[in-house]
Amino acid sequence: MKKLTLIFCLCILQIISFAQENKFDVAIIPEPVSIIRNGGKFTLPKNVVIRSSSSSEVDLVTKFLSNKISRATGFTVKENNTSPKYTIRLILNKDANAVLGNEGYQLSVTPKNVLIRANKPAGLFYGAQSFIQLLPKEIESATVVKNIDWSTACVDVEDYPRFVWRGLMLDVARHFFGKEDVKRYIDDMVRYKFNILHLHLSDDEGWRIEIKGYPKLTEVGAWRVKRTGYFNNMPIPTPEEPRNYGGFYTQEDIKELVAYAKDRFVNILPEIDVPGHSLAAVVSYPELSCTPEANTYNVRSGEQIMDWSKGHPPIALYDNTLCPANEKAYQFLDTVVSQVAKLFPFEYIHMGGDECPKNYWEKDPQIKALMKKENLKTMDDVQTYFTNRVDKIVQSKGKKLIGWNEILQGEGLSKSAAVMNWLGTDGPAKAAKEGRSIVMTPTEYCYLDYMQGDPSVETKIYSTLRLNKTYQFEPVPNGIDPKLILGGQGNLWTEQVYNMRTAEYMTWPRAFAISESLWSPKEKKNWDNFFGKVEKQFERFNIASIKYSPSVYDPIVNTSMGENGQLIVDLATEVKDLDIYYSFDNSFPDQFYPKYTQPLLAPKESFQLKMITYKNGKPIGRMMAITMEDLKSRVKAK
Repeated sequence: MKKLTLIFCLCILQIISFAQENKFDVAIIPEPVSIIRNGGKFTLPKNVVIRSSSSSEVDLVTKFLSNKISRATGFTVKENNTSPKYTIRLILNKDANAVLGNEGYQLSVTPKNVLIRANKPAGLFYGAQSFIQLLPKEIESATVVKNIDWSTACVDVEDYPRFVWRGLMLDVARHFFGKEDVKRYIDDMVRYKFNILHLHLSDDEGWRIEIKGYPKLTEVGAWRVKRTGYFNNMPIPTPEEPRNYGGFYTQEDIKELVAYAKDRFVNILPEIDVPGHSLAAVVSYPELSCTPEANTYNVRSGEQIMDWSKGHPPIALYDNTLCPANEKAYQFLDTVVSQVAKLFPFEYIHMGGDECPKNYWEKDPQIKALMKKENLKTMDDVQTYFTNRVDKIVQSKGKKLIGWNEILQGEGLSKSAAVMNWLGTDGPAKAAKEGRSIVMTPTEYCYLDYMQGDPSVETKIYSTLRLNKTYQFEPVPNGIDPKLILGGQGNLWTEQVYNMRTAEYMTWPRAFAISESLWSPKEKKNWDNFFGKVEKQFERFNIASIKYSPSVYDPIVNTSMGENGQLIVDLATEVKDLDIYYSFDNSFPDQFYPKYTQPLLAPKESFQLKMITYKNGKPIGRMMAITMEDLKSRVKAK
């Protein structure tokens, strides 16, 4: 009897122990290469000692951990590089681990302490980010949180990135984002091991960087009439309206941002978009244009300046290009690139090249003379001539040129130019054939300005990109040598993004998916596992006051027309375990209303359909209301 009692007690203890070990969330994004969950738990003591090797870059990691832990816990955190008793230890390998590379790490959490090993400080930083994700969500608080069990599961992690280029692009030209906004964006992206911030610094709507010798770029080109509403549908500015909306970064601002990013192991890729998308520069210095009436133009405030009805490239209503036949354009770019190259240490400078209209070039005598002189057969060849001239300028400053797909459209592009692929997953074929380095950012997976859910609850734009589609992003297209793919990035164009809260909303959670596609092994990706982790990150974002989109919880709405002309509404959900409740009577449905189980026949007299999702008996989606007129407009023509 005593033996049975002892066995029973041991079983109870094992069950309790197992329950305790599994109460801790292990929800790291991006998914590590290997993670082994061990027995026991680690608890932060009230006096934390961080021991590390002495170097300025390792000190940055120590400072990050110290600030993060002390701010939320209120615990004392000290750095002691000699004490044998430590809470967290950061070790740079004396003999490099070839598997880990420059950014990989090993993280060991035991009941007694935490050990992070890496070949380079960047690896220690990423190991620290993973450790922070193991701690309770309250670690994200900006103020002390009391009565929290600051414990984690004990784990062994080995981790390293799949790609060296893991980026996010922030368009600061369409709407200006100040230094503090950009810093916050950097802080958010490094949580998920992004290492490149692509700043889109110039476009038709604004020039955002000080260039000495060309003061009008920031005196004129950085400012426009303030408009709210939908871009491409706004009224043309009148002469008396004030041009006081915008801003720019001084060169000292840029130095500050570059240093801030460097301290977080992020490179900043600057983009000066030419020869198209250059209206702000042309308005500032009309002599850079081929077109005499350029001196009457305005920096774009959201009015229509392109006709897209005939496809890509567009037809320009205003000539927003630098003139390839104008030597002043190259003198201008030599000055710009020279100063940009000194400000940004990153090896690449992005020189745009996208969506360049050529209808003004076609009728310009200077362009015709250039074509004859250089034996250029097409307008695409004219752009290639321009790009090659710019590439020589970039190389002369010790940098490499990267541009959008369109730089490949002509013949004879410089062999050194790299390509950022946005035009579909088939776009890299020509670049790969020519042996070029490629960064993948296809629109159908990586464009963060697209709607994330139904247009009835999103800022309307011409396309939708849901989280589960973004998660399907595979950076290596079929038939392409993986060695040519540097990596990829998500792009946040900001025509409809007026402030940083909206930028956060558009970035997250889709950037979670992009980070996992760029860091984690392909075979480790799993949608159900991933979304479970996303929900844990939502809890952390709530505490950190980072805005994110809940669109993944909203119903997916499809419509068709029955044979009798009655509207049929088909509803679905992006994730599992959601119930949809609906009404056609203009009232607000809850869990006591009809639950969606099959396609709905819309009553002909109804004005609108309202719906909301529930999970585990609680509302989780947004209340959606779509008029019958809107639903009918969505019926696809047969």
